[in-house]
Amino acid sequence: MTTTISNTIQLIYAGGTFGSYGRPLAPLAADVFLPTLQTLILNQDSATKHPNISWLDNALIKDSSQLTPSDFVHFYQLLLTAYAQGDRRFVLITGTDTLSYLGAFLAEAFSGSDICVIVTGSMRPLLDSEVLQSYTIDTHSDAWDNLNHSLKLAAAGESGVKISFGGESWPAQTVQKIHSHDLMAFTGHSRAAYPANSYIKNLPDTRRQHWLDNQKSLLASIQARAESSRIHALYCLPNDTDVINTQLQALVSQPPSGIILLGFGAGNVPYSAALAETLELIHKKGHIVICASQCPFGGVSDSYAAGSWQYDHHVIAGGRLTIPAIYARLLWLLLRYDTPARRKQRWLNNVSQTGTSIKKR
Repeated sequence: MTTTISNTIQLIYAGGTFGSYGRPLAPLAADVFLPTLQTLILNQDSATKHPNISWLDNALIKDSSQLTPSDFVHFYQLLLTAYAQGDRRFVLITGTDTLSYLGAFLAEAFSGSDICVIVTGSMRPLLDSEVLQSYTIDTHSDAWDNLNHSLKLAAAGESGVKISFGGESWPAQTVQKIHSHDLMAFTGHSRAAYPANSYIKNLPDTRRQHWLDNQKSLLASIQARAESSRIHALYCLPNDTDVINTQLQALVSQPPSGIILLGFGAGNVPYSAALAETLELIHKKGHIVICASQCPFGGVSDSYAAGSWQYDHHVIAGGRLTIPAIYARLLWLLLRYDTPARRKQRWLNNVSQTGTSIKKR
């Protein structure tokens, strides 16, 4: 059966600063904000107006700092359903706190497809709270420009999941928030590998349907696992190794999870025999431990003895992946695959596509 592919851009509003208004600032209800946003878009001058925009109903609107794995799956299912019906181009407006995490998760989840998803938000509300008698665009806000830039990217229809912010755009899994209140709050880069290199420019109908059938067959189990999936982050500090060892030991008896070990510099982690033994035990219990850097740029390597020892004990190097990208990949593997062995195998296959170095012993 051939599905007609639509050129309409489906706009999804999920909350965040973008739709906040008033004194003090608070998110407007969807039934108030969405008609206002629709009117503002329709009333644009002809030089900037975007044709073929529709609205995808979304019942989950909340502050992005409150999002959970189940919420991430909600947006995955929402997009998957629309994609199966022939929609291919989407703009998702969300809050900036977890914007990079959600974008990276969707990039993982839709790898191998030809979907086009642009994720955006704003650091300042779209509407001017100084004007209380009517809803007016705040000319000092970044919201309107971020939205219009995202709509242009969606109209171009390039396959993949991208984050658009501050007049720039990047593959979602390369993006991180680097400033808590500046309008140029995000950065990323274009030298992305998996999953960005897995997207297909024009997917034949039979391959698209095969991809969709596979995703739909797993949806129920993905939703169920999202209720209990956990990703933990352990931050190395200048402490005795007993501190981080105790934190790891507390996870041993928990169900298999993802653990991000945030090392110093290029992934250096203080050594102790007890910590090495705990890492072995953590691995036997089915947990996946990924080493990341506390530095915002550069990632980790195994070239320093202070960091390389951990890779003898089943820790996986996170390479150049950002913390949001590592979280997203770990979460998707926990949801998508049913055994620790398959999750680890898939991670290593993915990393081999990124050019990341992993120490083999």
